Amino acid sequence: MSETAVRLREQIAELLFVEPDELGFDEDLVEAGLDSIRVMTLIERWQQDGHKIGFPDLVEKPTISAWAELLA
Repeated sequence: MSETAVRLREQIAELLFVEPDELGFDEDLVEAGLDSIRVMTLIERWQQDGHKIGFPDLVEKPTISAWAELLA
């Protein structure tokens, strides 16, 4: 898996209070407990890093793999 996906999984796991290896790269993050408030937290962090990404981009396919592609 890409370095971006691994880093992303760590960020999401931190927000969900789980270990990174508990999240699959193709797992539906909404079903894993990621709610809209936490998604917005991630978006704000990524926008500060210079990424042009919004909520609709992420909810279309809520998996670590898909999001890593958007952020790459």
